[in-house]
Amino acid sequence: MTPPLDRIAALLRRRPAALDDPFRPVPGAAPAGAPRDGDADRRRAGRRLQFTAACFCVAFGAVAFKMAAIAATGPAEARVGVVDTGITSDRADIVDRRGNVLATNVMTTALYAQPHLMLDPVAAADGLKGIFPDLDQEAWERRFSSARKFVWIKGNISPEQRQAVHDLGEPGLLFAEREMRVYPNGPLAAHVLGGARFGEQDVRAAEIVGVAGTEGFFDERLAGAPDAPLRLSLDLTVQNTVERVLHSGMQLMDAKGAAAVLMDIRTGELIALASLPDFDPNARPRPATEGDPADSPLFNRAVQGLYELGSTFKIFPAAQALELGLMNRSTMIDLASPLPKGGTHIRDFHYLGRERSLEDVIVESSNIGTARVAMQIGSKRQREFLGALGLMEPTGVELTEARGARPQSPPPNRWSDPYVMTISFGHGLAASPLHLASAYASLLGDGRRVTPTLVARDQAPQLGPEIVSARTAAESRWMLRQVVARGTASLARIPGYRVGGKTGTADKPKHTGGYWDDRVVTTFASVLPADDPKYVLVVTLDEPNDRTGPKVRRTAGWTAVPVAAEIIRRTMPLLGLRPDEGPEDIGLYSLARR
Repeated sequence: MTPPLDRIAALLRRRPAALDDPFRPVPGAAPAGAPRDGDADRRRAGRRLQFTAACFCVAFGAVAFKMAAIAATGPAEARVGVVDTGITSDRADIVDRRGNVLATNVMTTALYAQPHLMLDPVAAADGLKGIFPDLDQEAWERRFSSARKFVWIKGNISPEQRQAVHDLGEPGLLFAEREMRVYPNGPLAAHVLGGARFGEQDVRAAEIVGVAGTEGFFDERLAGAPDAPLRLSLDLTVQNTVERVLHSGMQLMDAKGAAAVLMDIRTGELIALASLPDFDPNARPRPATEGDPADSPLFNRAVQGLYELGSTFKIFPAAQALELGLMNRSTMIDLASPLPKGGTHIRDFHYLGRERSLEDVIVESSNIGTARVAMQIGSKRQREFLGALGLMEPTGVELTEARGARPQSPPPNRWSDPYVMTISFGHGLAASPLHLASAYASLLGDGRRVTPTLVARDQAPQLGPEIVSARTAAESRWMLRQVVARGTASLARIPGYRVGGKTGTADKPKHTGGYWDDRVVTTFASVLPADDPKYVLVVTLDEPNDRTGPKVRRTAGWTAVPVAAEIIRRTMPLLGLRPDEGPEDIGLYSLARR
């Protein structure tokens, strides 16, 4: 075996000569001074680093630009009703005839919970109880401890309540931004507006649905045209004045309820419509499930209240007798008392003598005289005339409650002589104050049918069918003017305003049947000015008691009339009808004598 050192020596002897001289060129090698491969690699690596740095700069610049754009943009909520939810909460505003907002939408915060995300359900329920005292703490503890994934807590909370909930630090309590319906004037015109509620909803959107009043009647219209407000015929200032006076009158007369209707006699537009007691549509109460429906503040006495309106009906047979040529205002009528009616007798409130003229029968409010006039007219013609005045059907006004408010009267086959007589002075036929206002407008304006409406009209409506001639309408207004000048409505004498009207006092029926012995409904139906009619006003008080004198007085002349007079004093200047200082009844008298 060759020793290792000898092998190494032999290898060194065989190595190339080029290795012995490090400065000798190697065949095929690059010439001296040429760049080496290491330098090219470094340049390539540098270019790659520069490209990567540029990419990072561009990326970070884009992120910085986006963050700056977000920071410079104000917070904005996504519009409810987007395609991904399928829920539309956009809803048109409701405004009065002058453009004042009565109902609108605002953004609000709802509170909900996801129990499976809660850290301490018991502490969460306890904290919410401190923020919302109306919550049942034990019930919410059970809900938060259940297997439910989602539960609504509050549909609308204030910013202060939201902050208080946030401070609880409970991750399972969450907030949802959505629109809700608000009524900036609170209870004002509550029965006209009605109210709304949430329909279909999720955490990003909630559908708003009208439930009553104009909100319910125009539900599709309001939801379908959110940018076009619904303009009502109401005048907000007049409505506020009517409600304030009516409320004061109701308290003064110790009445259970009250209603008022102020209507434009030419167009049928309702300038004010009030019912008391009322409610706040922002917190609409639940409907009553038992007892008398009229005891609920939701009950609209002006539209739903069907009452026997007493002697306010007496002008109808008088006007019909004039129109048929059966009588004139001077025709004498026998007032022999009592007048038999079925098994009972018709009597007057006071003895009025043996006979009176037709005009005096209206002025002094004789039941006997009115019944005798109606008997000459007959049941068929009486019923047709009342039907022409709209007293046999719903008014058609744009309120959901009006659809079921049909006057209650005997069927045609039972419209016998006893009913002819009692209906002539407002007993045996129950109608609403709005029905009465519409009938007075139809009779006392141009003698043509007037349909009430809550929608503002930009142009005069088409004239309805003629019911009586202009002469009969003028003579009817003259007789009503005499009721105020020298009859039962003398408290409605207002300097500068020629008011004509008729009082009515009727026993109040029980909702279970029969009548109360000591409870009445009083009404004053009026037209003004009587010589050039522009407005009809009807005021009704439920169970009034005037205790200002030595004895309790319940008749309309002492209860409804002074309240109506105060409404006239305060609202007519607002409507541009200034007091007239000229001779009071010259124009009216000339019309009546034509």
